[in-house]
Amino acid sequence: MSNTVVIITLSLLVLLSPFLSRVTKIPVVVVEILLGSLAGYFGFLVENELFKIIAKVGFLYLMFLAGMEVNLKEFGFAKSSLLRRTIVYFAMLYTCSFALFIYFDLSSVYLVAFPIFSLGMLMALVKEYGKNEPWLALALNIGIIGELVSIMALTILSGGLEYGYNREFAFTLGGLFLFLIGFVLFFRGMRVLFWWYPGLKTLIMPHDDGKDQDVRFSMALMFIMIAMMLYLKIDVVLGAFLAGVLIATYFKHKTELPEKLSSFGFGFLVPIFFIHVGSTLALEAFTDMKILQLAFFIASAIIGIRLISSFVAYGGYLGLKNTILFSLSDSMPLTFTVAIATLGYSANAITHDEYYAFIVASMGSGIFLMLLIKVLYTFFNKK
Repeated sequence: MSNTVVIITLSLLVLLSPFLSRVTKIPVVVVEILLGSLAGYFGFLVENELFKIIAKVGFLYLMFLAGMEVNLKEFGFAKSSLLRRTIVYFAMLYTCSFALFIYFDLSSVYLVAFPIFSLGMLMALVKEYGKNEPWLALALNIGIIGELVSIMALTILSGGLEYGYNREFAFTLGGLFLFLIGFVLFFRGMRVLFWWYPGLKTLIMPHDDGKDQDVRFSMALMFIMIAMMLYLKIDVVLGAFLAGVLIATYFKHKTELPEKLSSFGFGFLVPIFFIHVGSTLALEAFTDMKILQLAFFIASAIIGIRLISSFVAYGGYLGLKNTILFSLSDSMPLTFTVAIATLGYSANAITHDEYYAFIVASMGSGIFLMLLIKVLYTFFNKK
C-alpha cells in the first residue's frame, strides 16, 4: 500500500477521533486504538517504514511529555509515611510477581512483564481528568518511579536475552548505571551553573520569544538525549523522559511551554502512536480461545497484583474509592508490555501464541480499564 493512502487514513482518523469520543462518551485513546484496529483489519493501514517511524516519534514525544510532569526540585513525598507506603507497594508488587513466576514456572519475560509500568495510558488519564485528583496524582508519582524501574528491567532483560548473562550483559548493565550516575552529576552541575548565572535560563528561553526558541530548544534537547541513548545502547525512552524532566525542572519561568508542547503532542503525534498500536493487532487473535485464555491470565495477573499491593500499601491512606481508581490507573502498561512481548518473541523466549496473548492482554485491558475508570469515576462522583 502506498504512503499516500496511509497518510490520508491517519489524517482522517486523527481528525475523527475526538468527534467520535464526544458522541460515544468513550475516552479518545480507546477510540484511537479501536479505529487503528479497524483500519488495519480492512487494509487501510499496513506496517510500513513511514508509519512505524512517525508512531515511534509519537511514543517518544509522549514519554517526553511524561517527563515534563516531573520537577525534580519538587518531586517527592510530602510525608515520610507515604514514602514508606510506596516502598511497601513496590515490595508487594515484585513479591507477588515472583510468586506467580515460581508457581506457574514461567519464562523470565513474565517476571519482568507483570510488575512493569508505562506512562503512556496514564498520561492520557492525566489529560482527561487532570492532576488534582488524589488517586491520579499519586498514580503519576508512582508511575514515574515505576517507569524508571521498568526501563532498567527492560535493559536487563534485553541484555540477558541477547547476550546471555555473561560479560557482554555486564557491560550493558554497567553502561546503564554509569549513565544514571552521570545524569545525576550533570543535573547537579546544571543546578550550580544556573545558580551562578541565572540569566542563562532567559537567554535559552526568553520571556518575549517571537521565534519559538523554547520549543526549538525542547525538541533539540529531546533528540540529543535520544541520540545519546542510541549510542550507549540504552532504551531511547529513558532519553526522551529525562529530557522532559530537565525542561520541567529548570525552565519553570516558561509557564506556557507545557501547554504548547502538550497541544502539539496530543493533537497530532500521540494519536498516531495509539492508532499504530491498534493497527498492529490481528483481530483474528480475538477468536483463538487458547490465546484469549492466556491473555486473560496475563491481564488478570497485572491487575490483580496491583489491586493487592494497592490495598496493602494505600488502602488506609486513599480510602476505598481512590484506592480502586489508583490501582486500575496503574494497571495499563500497554506500550512496555508490547515492547517486552516483541523482545521475548524475537529472542525465542516466548512462543508466537504467547506473543499474541501479550498484545491482546495489553490492548484489551487498556481499553477495558479506560472504560471502567470512566464508569467508576462518574459513579463515585455522583454520590
